[in-house]
Formats: sequence, structure tokens, C-alpha cells
Amino acid sequence: MQVVLISGLSGSGKSVALKVLEDAGYYAIDNLPGNLLPQLVTELRGTGYRRLAVAVDVRSGASIEALPEQVDALRKTGHDLRVIFLDARDDTLIARFSETRRRHPLANEDVSLAEAIQKERDALAGIAELGHRIDTSDLQANTLRGWIKDFMGIDATEGLTLMFQSFGFKYGIPLDADLVFDVRCLPNPHYDPVLKPFTGKDQPVIEFLERQPEVARMSEDIRRFVADWLPAYARDNRSYLTVAIGCTGGQHRSVYMAEWLGRQFVDRVRVLVRHRSAARRQVDGPKGTPDQ
Repeated sequence: MQVVLISGLSGSGKSVALKVLEDAGYYAIDNLPGNLLPQLVTELRGTGYRRLAVAVDVRSGASIEALPEQVDALRKTGHDLRVIFLDARDDTLIARFSETRRRHPLANEDVSLAEAIQKERDALAGIAELGHRIDTSDLQANTLRGWIKDFMGIDATEGLTLMFQSFGFKYGIPLDADLVFDVRCLPNPHYDPVLKPFTGKDQPVIEFLERQPEVARMSEDIRRFVADWLPAYARDNRSYLTVAIGCTGGQHRSVYMAEWLGRQFVDRVRVLVRHRSAARRQVDGPKGTPDQ
């Protein structure tokens, strides 16, 4: 089992690092009492989990003192255990707590923020040397996400879901669209009385559109554009990239195109295909609508 242990100073970016691993498919747990780590590994391994990310820090209280011994024991049993310790300068941590207006876990009426940070450093001194140490003082959150991915060897597209969404322009462009392609210039099955009742998922419409050279050309152009730029969007640490394909009513051409594109990327990244206007048409019912 691969176990990633994330620790460090409060305000140094532990939640950012944990979220990166969770998005990449790790079973993620925040604020685990240190003495429960061996039990957790045993339990999850027995239920089939193979990747675990755990944040353990000073919030665990006295149990954190046993963490170095537990880390050593897990490594001896053959687990791939990696430790990431996040640190930052005192002035940076103070500024971050001031900006967020959050209270340090060790601060109270009798302990100032600066004193709480020093107290936390002392408590975590034995953990800081267990693994890879990252100084986040001058890092933006997005940069830290990239560093965590690089350290763990996570492919840029892991954690990214690529969604192809068909829609009808007569209903408006989806607000969640990142990329929008207009396929209204393609031959329209709506004008064939036989094809009009079908959708782009039905074989008669599929066969009609596949006979059109311009459909094949536009399909390949969109596929190539998305494929070329997908790594750049992934490096931007997005969780979703929504590619919207629109025709007039969202019934024939855009549906066909979204389905076709989804099949082209299914072996490369997590893919969702959704048809936004289908539900709208069910609500509207059969009407004398404009061409689809």
C-alpha cells in the first residue's frame, strides 16, 4: 500500500497538498490522531484500498510524539510510505493567519500567535526530518500543487475530469463551459422528416452525419485542439474542463459530436458526456421548435 503522510506547520499549505492527492484518487483523511495510523492502514488495505493520504499535525495532541516510531514500523512492513513536511517562515505564517482571520490551533488568551508558532515548531521537530521538506514561504497555492504532483509522480491529467456537453444555442450557452464550439454550420438532420424525431445518439442520425465530409473534418479539428491544450489546462490544476458543443436545439449534431469526442479521450483521462438540452426538451414537450 502506498501511504503519503502530510505534516507541517499550521498555515503552511497542508490542506492544499492533501486535496491534490485526494483529487488524484488517494483515500484522504485530515487530522488523524497519530496513534491511529497503523490501524487505519491495516483496515483500508483489508478493504482493497491501495493509496492513502493522511494529514497528521499538532492537532493530534500528545499522540503525535509516537509518529516517528510508527512511520518506521510501517516502512519495515513493506509499505511504500512517503512523508511530506510543509514549512514556512514565521512572518509568512503570521501574515497568512492575519489574512484568513483564522485562529492558530495552539493560540489562546495566554498564548500569542508568534508563541503558538514556535510551540508548534518544537512539537513537530521530530517529524520534520522524516521525509521531504518543502518551504512554502514564497509559493502560491497553485505552485505548491504542481510541486506535490511532481514529487509524487502524479500525471498532470490525474484528478482532471474532461466533460463534453452538448447544448442548444436557442436555450443559451452553458454557464459552466470552458471551451465552446459551434457546429451549426454542419448539415442538419432536422430537415429530414425520417431523422427529425431521433437524436445524435441514434444510429440513423449517426450514419447520416458520418457520411458528411465536413462533419469528419470538424470532429477531428475539435479533437486535435482539445488534445493539444489538455496538458496546459491540467497543469493549471483544474478539477474539471467542460467542452461545450452547440447546435441550434441540442438534439442531433451537438449530441453526436459530444458522444464522438468522449470516445476519443476515454483512455486518456476521466470523461463525462452530458446532453444539456435533452432534459429541457423533455420539459417543453413536442412543439413546433426551430431547426435542431
